[in-house]
Amino acid sequence: MMEHGTVTMRDEIVHLPHERLAEHLADDLAEVNDLIRTRMHSEHAPRIPEVTAHLVEAGGKRLRPMLTIAAARLMGYPGPYHVHLAATVEFIHTATLLHDDVVDGSEKRRGRPTANLLWDNKSSVLVGDYLFARSFQLMTETGNLEVLKILSRAAATIAEGEVLQLTAATDISTDEGVYLQIVRGKTAALFSAACEVGGVIAGADARAVEALAGFGDAMGIAFQIADDLLDFWGDEGIGKNNGDDFRDRKLTLPMIKAIAAADEGERAFWERTIGQGRQSEGDLEEALRLMEAHGTLEATRQDAVSWSDKAKAALEGLPEDPIRDMLTDVADYVVARLN
Repeated sequence: MMEHGTVTMRDEIVHLPHERLAEHLADDLAEVNDLIRTRMHSEHAPRIPEVTAHLVEAGGKRLRPMLTIAAARLMGYPGPYHVHLAATVEFIHTATLLHDDVVDGSEKRRGRPTANLLWDNKSSVLVGDYLFARSFQLMTETGNLEVLKILSRAAATIAEGEVLQLTAATDISTDEGVYLQIVRGKTAALFSAACEVGGVIAGADARAVEALAGFGDAMGIAFQIADDLLDFWGDEGIGKNNGDDFRDRKLTLPMIKAIAAADEGERAFWERTIGQGRQSEGDLEEALRLMEAHGTLEATRQDAVSWSDKAKAALEGLPEDPIRDMLTDVADYVVARLN
């Protein structure tokens, strides 16, 4: 039975994989949280920590900074700059969420009202800009030019992915290749960079750094595909309403697969609802029926599992360590949510 982030089995409580990893890295993550709270402070603009705290302390998994800490520790790094890089990754992630909610007009994030709803769009955009600036300050404090290159490239790739999604989201000619490019930009780029900089700051060799980056890339893709599928398969406990992507005319992999398999009449349905945005009562149910009919929900799940398997394979050449085993379990859990 799943309850409050744990799996209850008889009288034993087994924590989820990311929770076990967090427990293993608890001291490092406490330092990351302290640094985040310190660096999100603003002496002259109190709205900055108000808006930032609303999102940063909303109960997120801290998965991306956890990956940085895990990668550095796996490669034998004693510290201290893995903490700076983990905080950097979390600030970049938080900044993108603030901006995304404005672009998408979202009203709920992690089960709570979004910052743009509680304050306004201007505050969300400007605080996001502040966090991006803070992230670059933290990067430079490591004195490592390579990590600056990796994270600044990731920030640019994220923005590029978001713009590509903006232009492709309502175009029913969007194919799986474009979808993968969007996912690699908006999600996998930061997962990959988070792992890669952990290896770089630890002084790992090029092969190990490449493996860490590959793990992050594949897990980020699996994570996003799973999230997109949960929009149709999940429940409202994940902080959004079922079918939001369909209502928002945001093409994701299950819909893209259904459109590719559509006959003339079905394609007209997708053009009306997604391409033109003319939706009416019962359209979501029809979209679900078409996806089920063509087996695209299950096919999407299989794609997520395939990327999870690639993530686990990337870890095989890295040092044997409890952290490596926990990262393997996290990659499994990303797609186990779909079962």
